[in-house]
Amino acid sequence: MKPKVIVILGPTATGKSALGVSLAKRLGGEIISGDSMLVFRGMDIGTAKPERAILDSVPHHLIDILEPNEPYSAADFQTQADALIASLQQQNKWPIVVGGTGLYIQALLEKYEFAPVAEDAALRARLANKAAQEGNASVWQELAALDPLTAARLHVNDVRRVIRAIEVAHAGGAVSQRRGHPEAMRYDAWVIGLTMERSKLYARINQRVDEMVAQGLIEEVAALLKQGVSPTAQSMKGIGYKEIVAYLAGELDYQTAVDKVKQATRNFAKRQFTWYRRMQYIEWYDVSAYPDTEALADVLCAKLADRYKQE
Repeated sequence: MKPKVIVILGPTATGKSALGVSLAKRLGGEIISGDSMLVFRGMDIGTAKPERAILDSVPHHLIDILEPNEPYSAADFQTQADALIASLQQQNKWPIVVGGTGLYIQALLEKYEFAPVAEDAALRARLANKAAQEGNASVWQELAALDPLTAARLHVNDVRRVIRAIEVAHAGGAVSQRRGHPEAMRYDAWVIGLTMERSKLYARINQRVDEMVAQGLIEEVAALLKQGVSPTAQSMKGIGYKEIVAYLAGELDYQTAVDKVKQATRNFAKRQFTWYRRMQYIEWYDVSAYPDTEALADVLCAKLADRYKQE
């Protein structure tokens, strides 16, 4: 029998964290973060990391586990989440995976296999320089010549993953991950997707960015740079960080930087929706149809009980 897992995913700013905490409290579960940015310590505001009181209210995993200069990948997440799920199952606790990084969730649930390829610093430096001088498309085109299938899956401006795919291709010609099959899921997973009408979502995103700035996003980025975190680190390429790095370097004025964070976040939400379309096992819920998080949690708990009533 496959281990049971609850997954809560959806685009940014749809209330995944609050719903995860509500379900964990009701079901006696623990939360496994499926967000590629929450792993980094000291990156709290720009990642919309839940407040400490929320993190302490139920056990959370894979949050604040790395320094901002350290690398992290879908393969790392898959290995660590697998181990956590196995441990929670032994304790008869519900593993509740919460996050918006589609690749991470899909790699966990489906049969993704990762090639053990080490980093090639010289190759990465060459490709980063090429992107800076010739544009992101030039690097993507290099990947397309090596591995057209992977290139078709990656956005031309997702330079970090494009470079990694080239690195893997050079190392042995194998792609870093292989698409799994929904019918061959590794877990008995109930995958809950949160959504809302686009204009409402974008308004919420804009408001969230304004709140981040008011809470000290610029000061957070400045402190990270002062601590020695490289502007080229994987973590600093995240939305909200790279734009503020540019502002602090004098490359953008204040309002342009803030507007770019909002635009990049809205674009990210669009890409999340696009990614989720390939995950046909998601059960979608429009959060606008419920008065609050607890009302949606009531509905989901009733459905969960019905889902497993035969056991």
